[in-house]
Amino acid sequence: MTNNIITIEKISKVYKMGDEIINALKSVSLSIDRNEYVALMGPSGSGKSTLMNILGCLDSPTAGTYILNDIDVSSMSDSELAEVRNKQIGFVFQTFNLLPRLSALDNVALPLVYAGYNKQQRIEKATEALNKVGLGDRMTHKPNELSGGQRQRVAIARALVNDPAIILADEPTGNLDTKTSVEIMGIFERIHNAGNTIIVVTHEPDIADHAHRIVKLRDGLVEANYLNDKIIKVDDPNHHYKVKGL
Repeated sequence: MTNNIITIEKISKVYKMGDEIINALKSVSLSIDRNEYVALMGPSGSGKSTLMNILGCLDSPTAGTYILNDIDVSSMSDSELAEVRNKQIGFVFQTFNLLPRLSALDNVALPLVYAGYNKQQRIEKATEALNKVGLGDRMTHKPNELSGGQRQRVAIARALVNDPAIILADEPTGNLDTKTSVEIMGIFERIHNAGNTIIVVTHEPDIADHAHRIVKLRDGLVEANYLNDKIIKVDDPNHHYKVKGL
């Protein structure tokens, strides 16, 4: 077993839209260590959403290799990807994606249904996850009875409940005010300190600054990849950054 939880080698993704061919990713290589905290950044059309979908096993690459936690997921079927996704990855989305008729507890417990846990186990694990994000007193509340920050905490608890190898967060503070965003990023910091690998996709430099490494994409390439303000890899020699953030 290597220390890499994610290794992608020469990943490309090509979409065909009518007569147009779109090269969303162009031979991207990247590795992420266990317990790293990484931010993916880039402007619209840079390929960061496509890369996120591949890293999250929501989509497959057109070419290249993707090893996730020592499993080659590059050419898996949709059903195989779904199984890996449910076991290995916890997702946090900008829009929370909570079911409005379910309580916070039932929303958090939902992934455990697909994982085969019995009802008592689901209640215990969902309760533990909600306590971790400070919502032990809101378990019976439905999403419309919670603030935006509380709803995102429920979403984080749901991402944690299956004990995934990776937490993948897509613009997790996009719908939140500044104060609440700081609180949510504090939760991610605690999750990281507890041993989780975290990948945050964001276009906001102040959110990316919470990560320990930033990977910037542009035009389907890794434009800059740096740790503690120092560039450690640049795939496109025409672009580079000397300092962390923009």
